Amino acid sequence: MPHNSNNIAKVVRYFSESKRAVAFTGAGISTESGIPDFRSPGGVWTKHQPVFFQDFLASEEARRRYWQMKREGYYEMKDAKPNEGHTALARLEAAGKIIAVITQNIDGLHQDAGSRCILELHGTGRHCICLKCGERFETDDIQERLESGLEIPLCDKCGGFIKSATISFGQALPADVLTEAFDLCMTTDLMLAIGSSLVVEPAASLPLQAKQNGARLVIINRDETPLDSMADAVIRSSIGLSLMEITKQLGLDTL
Repeated sequence: MPHNSNNIAKVVRYFSESKRAVAFTGAGISTESGIPDFRSPGGVWTKHQPVFFQDFLASEEARRRYWQMKREGYYEMKDAKPNEGHTALARLEAAGKIIAVITQNIDGLHQDAGSRCILELHGTGRHCICLKCGERFETDDIQERLESGLEIPLCDKCGGFIKSATISFGQALPADVLTEAFDLCMTTDLMLAIGSSLVVEPAASLPLQAKQNGARLVIINRDETPLDSMADAVIRSSIGLSLMEITKQLGLDTL
C-alpha cells in the first residue's frame, strides 16, 4: 500500500512545479456520489447485459432491453450530487492549477461541481438524440415516456431511433473530443489519473501517452492499475479526501 501522506506531499509539490496539469477521471470518482461502477456489485452490468450499438440498431428486442436498463438507472444518476473529489477538481481549475478534465463518466457531476473545461469521452447521460435527424431530447422527458408505459421511444420529428447521448459498446468515440484529449496529453506536464481502472481503451491510453511525453503521472484509485509501476505517485485512498487534502495544502480549500 503506498504511503499516502508522503505521496500527497509529492503531488502538492508537482502542482507547484506544473504549468499544464490535466485530470483524467473514471467511474471511481462517481462511486463516492453513490453511482455504482458498471462492473461492481449493484452496478448495471450485474443486472443487465450491455447492449452493443449494432444490436441497438438492428434489433427491436435489444432496443427494448436498452431502454429498460436506462429507465431503471435513471434516478440513481438523477439524484447523485458532486462529492468532494468533483469539488476539489473544480477548485483546482478555478485556481489555474489544472487546465482541463478528461472524463470517462457520463453523469455530468463535474459540470455540477463547477468545472468548465471538460472533455466527455463517453458522451453524456444528460440528454438523448435521434440517430436519424439529430433532434435532441431531454432525458427527463424520455423518462416520463418510459414510465408511462412506452418501451421504445421514437423521434417526434422523423420517427428515428432515440438513444442516450452516451457512447455504447461498438460505437465510435467522438473523434473531435478524442483528438483534443490526445493533444492535451501531448502537452501536459502533470497528469492525474483518478478513479479509473486504466484498462478500457482507447481512453486508458491517454495517461500513458502523457507519461511517455514527459509528464509526471499521479494515480489516485482504490485498486491497482496497469500503470502503477510507471507512476510518479500512487494514492490508494478516498478520492474525495485525497483531493481535498491536496487542495488544502495548496491553500485552495476556501475557494
